[in-house]
Amino acid sequence: MRSIWNGAISFGLVSIPIKLMNATESHSISFRQIHLDDGGRIRYRKVCELEDTEVETSEIGKAYEEADGTLIPITDEDLAALPLPTARTIEIVAFVPADRIDPLQMDTAYYLSANGVPATKPYVLLREALKRSKKVAVAKFALRGRERLGMLRVVDDVIAMHGLLWPDEIRATDDVAPDDGVTVRDKELDLADALMDTLGGVDLDTLHDDYREAVEELITAKAEGHEAPAAPAEKDGGKVLDLMAALEKSVSAAKQSRGADGEGDGDAEVHPLPAGRSGSRRSARTAPKEVGGKKSTSTAKKTPAKKTAAKTTAKTAAKAATKKTPARKSTTKSTTKSTTKTAAKTSTGSSAKSSGSSTGSRTAAKKTAAAKKTSAKKTTAARKKASA
Repeated sequence: MRSIWNGAISFGLVSIPIKLMNATESHSISFRQIHLDDGGRIRYRKVCELEDTEVETSEIGKAYEEADGTLIPITDEDLAALPLPTARTIEIVAFVPADRIDPLQMDTAYYLSANGVPATKPYVLLREALKRSKKVAVAKFALRGRERLGMLRVVDDVIAMHGLLWPDEIRATDDVAPDDGVTVRDKELDLADALMDTLGGVDLDTLHDDYREAVEELITAKAEGHEAPAAPAEKDGGKVLDLMAALEKSVSAAKQSRGADGEGDGDAEVHPLPAGRSGSRRSARTAPKEVGGKKSTSTAKKTPAKKTAAKTTAKTAAKAATKKTPARKSTTKSTTKSTTKTAAKTSTGSSAKSSGSSTGSRTAAKKTAAAKKTSAKKTTAARKKASA
């Protein structure tokens, strides 16, 4: 790696001579402009507007243009003479936790290398101090004609520096955020969580630039006189009209994909929502109303009574059921079952099932069955007499 800047790290009273090198490189494929008629290269030439002649790089300087078009020449000597303490120094101003740095501020990354043997000891000292404190250093430095903000951290056994944008260079998000009127349901969040769990993590080293590879294949094919590779078929897309359906489909597709890759059958599952979140709302929606306007937690379908006597018996049985204690329930279990079958067949013709629950969720048939034995016998005798 080639050094692009030489200076020193100012660490309190400690000065560490360092060399600055780019930590990243671009693998993007660049193109030249050509004349379509004959394939000739199109080049940019630096021409002086006053003389209308091309000039060499050595003859080109800098100038600041004011609003009226006036140019004020600025030389490299002028810039070098500025009273700027960070002109050749990376001045550390604070040590902060890494999460204090907003990723939006991250800019170009550099490696800092100790410049000479005397710099090795203080370099290692700063590196180990950063490791042990689990903090990063915030610094100011000047590079390419302007002062910048930087963050120093340890990468392997090297101190790396990320150029940071100044806080006032980060735009506000007020005009970008969506409207606040959108509500996301718990079930939608549960499905989104399941999708994230199913997709799982990724080894960043396995990711690569598919577009660059496709361009390289295209260049190779054209250079060898072959046809250009065919474009892949577009995936079937479209508008997402039903968010829940799209999430469920995505979870299913992700599970199948993970299974095909040999990474298991998918660790994530879609579970029903806990009762604490939406169970109360669900029961409130499904709870039917009892005859007479009273609320009931029963989920069985109610058949309207055909006769006045049946209505009276049902009301009497319901009142008796609310007064019954758990102790009486165990002694009248067998009698309740037989009476339930007879009363349910003759009064409503329904097939209500007995659940034996003591939580108030008995069906209308159970409440009728909970009536006293004498009332049930009278009702049965009255019905038999009426049918005869």
